[in-house]
Amino acid sequence: MATAPRGESGTLRSGMTRSPSLFHRPEDEPLAARMRPRTLDEFVGQDHILGPGRLLRRAIQADQLTSLIFYGPPGTGKTTLARVIANSTRAHFTALNAVLSGVKDIREAVAEAQERQRAGHRTILFVDEVHRFNKAQQDALLPWVESGTVVLIGATTENPYFEVNKALVSRSRIFQLKPHDESDLRRVVALVLADERRGLGSVPVDLAADALDHLVNVANGDARALLNALELAATTTPPDEAGRVTITREVAEESIQQRAVLYDKEGDAHFDTISAFIKSVRGSDADAALYWLAKMVYAGEDPRFILRRLIILASEDVGLADPQALGVVTSAAQAYDYVGLPEGRYHLAQATLYLATAPKSNSTMGFFDALEAVRKEREAEVPNHLRDGNRDAEGFGHGAGYAYPHAYREHWVAQQYLPAALQGKVFYRPSDRGSEGRIRDDVDRRREAQLAAMLEEGTHAPVEILTHGPADRARDRWLERTVSSAGERLGRVRDVLFDLARVQRHFVVLDVAAGTGLLTWEAVRRTPEGQVWAAVHESAHATTLREGAARLDELARPVVLESAPEGVPAALAAGSHEPIRFDRVFARDVLQHIAEPTAWLRAIASWLTHDGSVFLAEVDASRAQRLSTLVDWSGREALGTAVAEAEATLYGEAPAWTAARLVALAHDAGLADASHHEVVVRADQRISARAVERWFGTAETPGPYAAALAKRLEGAELAEVERRYRTRFADHVVPWRTVVTIVRAGGS
Repeated sequence: MATAPRGESGTLRSGMTRSPSLFHRPEDEPLAARMRPRTLDEFVGQDHILGPGRLLRRAIQADQLTSLIFYGPPGTGKTTLARVIANSTRAHFTALNAVLSGVKDIREAVAEAQERQRAGHRTILFVDEVHRFNKAQQDALLPWVESGTVVLIGATTENPYFEVNKALVSRSRIFQLKPHDESDLRRVVALVLADERRGLGSVPVDLAADALDHLVNVANGDARALLNALELAATTTPPDEAGRVTITREVAEESIQQRAVLYDKEGDAHFDTISAFIKSVRGSDADAALYWLAKMVYAGEDPRFILRRLIILASEDVGLADPQALGVVTSAAQAYDYVGLPEGRYHLAQATLYLATAPKSNSTMGFFDALEAVRKEREAEVPNHLRDGNRDAEGFGHGAGYAYPHAYREHWVAQQYLPAALQGKVFYRPSDRGSEGRIRDDVDRRREAQLAAMLEEGTHAPVEILTHGPADRARDRWLERTVSSAGERLGRVRDVLFDLARVQRHFVVLDVAAGTGLLTWEAVRRTPEGQVWAAVHESAHATTLREGAARLDELARPVVLESAPEGVPAALAAGSHEPIRFDRVFARDVLQHIAEPTAWLRAIASWLTHDGSVFLAEVDASRAQRLSTLVDWSGREALGTAVAEAEATLYGEAPAWTAARLVALAHDAGLADASHHEVVVRADQRISARAVERWFGTAETPGPYAAALAKRLEGAELAEVERRYRTRFADHVVPWRTVVTIVRAGGS
């Protein structure tokens, strides 16, 4: 990458060939327009959608674009990216600006596209500021996008889910562009100062380090604002005697004086900022709450709007933990109405700080639980003793039996208040915070007494067994799978893995042992703008994955590597055509198949992005379900203890991947920030009679479990254990516990 040389004291310099004048350029376009990237390689930033392996980059390179909408703040490269596509596609590229174009322009563009379509050529229609199209204009465009006459590329600074026709949104893939970070902006400046043809490289310009810092800081992620300020500074600063233009901190400050705050009262910035403010107050972060409050006030938000949201929060998130909160905020709102701005900002700050530092409780949400019960439950009658007895007590007996609480000690008496069908239903759950914490015990005690007074406990006799039939081994196996906890365990592990991994839509993911695709398909669902690579050892599994992927668009299909887990690093090196890197790597139940786990994990980690992570998931055999804990040893406690000790020895000798061992493996492989998470799955497991037979075997060939017990038990004792186990387990469903350890290592 070309960069400008640095002079003394960190000053950034452009090329030294002097032009006749800074004020007489043949180009009419401003610097930001001249420096627009023309190819993907020139594009700076937005790696989350344009980095190697990302869907958008692959689609542009393959010229297989479908309708797209680019969404992001000004200066992030939306229009530039459209021009890059125009330079790289074989399709005809037509551009419209929604501010200047109408239905007539759309129809003309579509008519030309139809002519090209008949000739076998595609048309890409780029609409800048697409959210500016009214409903009629968007509706005029919709049928031609649906029919494929044009491929739409829209650019918008507003949230397309709110500002663009829902039908257009549903037929387009949306890519969000983020403000450029500091390193991106510095790279842009370096490119400008080095480019002699389109930038400032033909002029000796010295940009002081602190001036560059100011420009980058105040540009606030907007590359266009940065280049405009840099051009203004360069063209308005007279050269010295040697013809050199020096841009100091003072010149930079004059060129870009005030940070532009992205804030539109009807747009995303408005809703995102108030959301951040409310969540900061709810999260008791007073500093963050003041920051977001200041941002809104600075941008001109209506303080009454902010105060209304605080009044809501006082009841929703503080509630009875501090009953005074609502009064404080309403008083602050009233004080603001009296005082106004600018002094009214004191009342805004006071209300914000009071709520941010108050104890929190959302127990008022119990109302919505009650509301849901009203919607779902059959209409319940008011209990007779609670009915109004003023009108018909004599005729219907309404109100009879009501106990007047004030006539009792502590002004309370246990009696039925809920309808009979809802008796025992809990809507209000007091928190343990603030004032509510002090009333919590009283509420609980009264609720318990209420239920004790209203309800009687019932008992049920065991159900009689009415049928019996011959053994059916196929049916046994089917029932074991049906009642087995394996499915639940796998589903739980998958869900926890993806919750921990925080997989984003644009991530590139590797599933090291995909098998039939448990993790692969979940990754595909979660990364529509990214890519999934799946390694499988068995050809049958590879065929299954490819057949399942056939229903997806070509660009959305996972890349299938036929390789055992141990050979995945080599397979990646052999099959990768560009520097692919993975944001997340999942390896589930693979380590028992790896001869050198440390070297293997180090090789896998070399394929991570700088902030990527590896997730290892292994069943901890040392903490497997102990059979002895599921048996009643009443009267034979000593025998139960001996069996438990034998089990402890059996499981202790098993080479288990414990949390400590997995974390140590990650550290030995050079991975940082290793942390572990435990998934405990408790589910019903059906044990067949044949399974019990395998545990104990025969006298001549004892099973592995019986062999372990035989080291501690006499023959008669072992026979008794087998009898108890057959009674307890054979063809019975028992609670089963499985522990899976997940270790995350690497970046964030």
